[in-house]
Amino acid sequence: MMEIQKVGQIGIPVKDIGRAINFYQEKLDLPLMFNTDSMAFFDLNGLRLMLTLPENNQFDHPSSVLYFQVGDIKETYQEMLEKEVIFLDEPHVVTKIGHTETWMVFFRDSEENVHALMSEVEVG
Repeated sequence: MMEIQKVGQIGIPVKDIGRAINFYQEKLDLPLMFNTDSMAFFDLNGLRLMLTLPENNQFDHPSSVLYFQVGDIKETYQEMLEKEVIFLDEPHVVTKIGHTETWMVFFRDSEENVHALMSEVEVG
């Protein structure tokens, strides 16, 4: 019986690999594992994030939204604003379940892909 265990890698199409490496390494502080002329790999606690120049037109489109979990969304938002990251909104509550609020804020990377920061906050 087939059993999918986990997501091992996420690929993000980019138009300029150097510019994209700079964004993910310098603005998001992600650790670069290695890169080639057309790909770059970052490690997110065992999940690989692959930036890649599309092999053909079939793969040349915006990526899915990645939700980067952070401890303090307001602090991370401010730090990323200082790095001139372009946000589409401000940190806000999207849902509350029991005593936990889920906060999000959306931003664009250097390649026009939309991603988000998310944080789960315990409230009294």
